[in-house]
Amino acid sequence: MHRIWHEAVGPFLLLGVASTATWAAEEPADALAAEVQAREIAFAKTMADRDLEAFLSFISPEAIFFDGSEPLRGHEAIARAWGPFFEGAAPPFSWHPDVVEVLETGSLALSSGPVRSPSGEEVGRFQSIWRRDADGQWRVVFDKGS
Repeated sequence: MHRIWHEAVGPFLLLGVASTATWAAEEPADALAAEVQAREIAFAKTMADRDLEAFLSFISPEAIFFDGSEPLRGHEAIARAWGPFFEGAAPPFSWHPDVVEVLETGSLALSSGPVRSPSGEEVGRFQSIWRRDADGQWRVVFDKGS
């Protein structure tokens, strides 16, 4: 029975492991970059829409945001620090990616771009590291503005 299992089932298990390992790497880099860019744009739209809950849905529960002297770790700390930005009728700033790079493995990506004041003046830049989670969804794991 043991030999039959190895001969009959073993190759299918190996095929499954191999296909999982190469799944992301087989997708073209430009397609993955387009996915991340679309996620970043949708993420930024949550600020324009004044929707903190939607904003948090783009962020990994274990994310770290660098905001001031102490890193913000996890949804609760990020929501507490970012909540005031979602108050009021108009957003205090906006952002849009102009750089997106994805690792060859398709597991991590960097997005970066200008942060603008309500008048459109560039007041800084953001850098976000996105991770493609097991469900295939890209989520921010690190974020830092300057």
